[in-house]
Amino acid sequence: MRDFKIFIADDHPILLKGLEDLLLEKQFNVIGKATNGQDALNFIIKNKPDIAILDVEMPLKTGIEIAKHCKKNKIETKIILITLHKEIDLYLMAKKIGVFGYILKEFALDEIETCIESVSKNIPYFSKDIKKHIGFTQESDTILSELSLSEKRILKLIAQHKTNKEIGHLLFISPRTVEKHRSKIILKLDLPHDTGALLTWVLKNKHLFN
Repeated sequence: MRDFKIFIADDHPILLKGLEDLLLEKQFNVIGKATNGQDALNFIIKNKPDIAILDVEMPLKTGIEIAKHCKKNKIETKIILITLHKEIDLYLMAKKIGVFGYILKEFALDEIETCIESVSKNIPYFSKDIKKHIGFTQESDTILSELSLSEKRILKLIAQHKTNKEIGHLLFISPRTVEKHRSKIILKLDLPHDTGALLTWVLKNKHLFN
């Protein structure tokens, strides 16, 4: 049996039973389950499982509402959301509120073990299949709306292959301030911190801010 404690919640009994059976078969430590959001939240508050796997849509409280409550009240349970929906806004909301995992129900049985293993190591897991369905450009366009005017100006200059020093000179700010802006942009766009990752993204998506 694996050490970390897992709680699961879904308002569809058959799906809940299927998920529980799969996790037990994989030797995961399932300590509880619920069929509505309020019972799920009550259990999480009282027992503080390491991971809670929640259906997004449940009676009384949604998985998103539970995740928001956990973040607001600094409950350390890591939330994994499972959903049938492929809306971009829901996906971005999940990322914004610090959800650790997000997978589509149609791929859940194939991905859940990998997702849990990743989350248990403090590595967020957002299914690649979701990005295929919602469209990367659409997601990028939506996230771009969260950037400040200064950040958008910096992206335009990065697309022109300007250095931090050159960008700072053009925008009347220090190279260090430019670097801070770049770090914030990378976080907002959910990009890896690899060297060149931001430039690669900018060149691929520069039509969004031209």
